[in-house]
Amino acid sequence: LRNHMVDTQLVPRGIHDQRVIDAMRTIPRHEFVPIDNRHLSYDDRPVPIGENQTISQPFIVAYMAQEAMISPSDNVLEIGTGCGYSASILACLCEKVTTIETIPSLAVAARERLRDSSNITCYLSDGTLGMPEHAPYDAIIVTAGAPFIPPSLVSQLAVNGRLVIPVHNEDKGHEDLLRVVKFSEENVRVEKLMDVMFVPLVGEQGW
Repeated sequence: LRNHMVDTQLVPRGIHDQRVIDAMRTIPRHEFVPIDNRHLSYDDRPVPIGENQTISQPFIVAYMAQEAMISPSDNVLEIGTGCGYSASILACLCEKVTTIETIPSLAVAARERLRDSSNITCYLSDGTLGMPEHAPYDAIIVTAGAPFIPPSLVSQLAVNGRLVIPVHNEDKGHEDLLRVVKFSEENVRVEKLMDVMFVPLVGEQGW
């Protein structure tokens, strides 16, 4: 099923980073989906995981990881652990993943699921404020839709760091998936990657 997902949903849509493809073939997505919805694990769609949250569509997980341009030595921050699937994919690509979840029950379950992953640490906290004590980050991936780009996250990017984040587009009623590249404190470039739909990013610098 994992190979079929990669071959039919990811590669034809432009997922070309071989390390991302290998991670998507390796990590068992169904193990992160609640038992009642497990039959939907490899469908081309987001799947509910409880608490009005979802595990993102496989293509979106792969695309965000690819567009964050992650290297093996990178220090990566993920905002919105959810079930822990995306963190597991990211952990295949980099040296260290710090992941933050704001919903207690999801954080507890994700911690348990990820306990054998030596390079992932899961925190219960306000993800919109990041995690300054482990900064700077070479890449930050946000898995919920923000009203604006949180200044805290930009400040925690390393020089040449990449932030991939969905930001609400009021005119269109969806989110723009943006890539923010920080060349220096004064020089930050923002580019739009695609239209997306995400659950809201809740927190001090979110909704």
